[in-house]
Amino acid sequence: MELNPPTEGPPSVERRREARIPTRIEVRFTDAVHAARVLHAYSLDFSLGGLCLRTRRAYAVGRTLALDLVVGTERLPVQAVVAWVRPGDKAVGVRFVDVAEEARARLLVLMKSVVGTAS
Repeated sequence: MELNPPTEGPPSVERRREARIPTRIEVRFTDAVHAARVLHAYSLDFSLGGLCLRTRRAYAVGRTLALDLVVGTERLPVQAVVAWVRPGDKAVGVRFVDVAEEARARLLVLMKSVVGTAS
């Protein structure tokens, strides 16, 4: 599994604390500005600390996003910050921020369910 995402410019230092799992999770943008332009995107990988998603819209590093992770009938709201971008394949790495203990527990359950379906 590649932990350093390809980016333009000098090589970056790996700062992730959590391993990423390749998986497709529907991600909905919950604020009105984003929701009007992009109804949803899909993750390329996921971890307790963030995810990589492919989207048609460009986002600046540092941009705050309000997202819902959709798995089955469940939605998990999260706040995220854009950590890196790959313009060539329209991939965006986001880091979850201000995650409450309850939300973190739900992320862990989600991660375990994703791992369980992949094996």
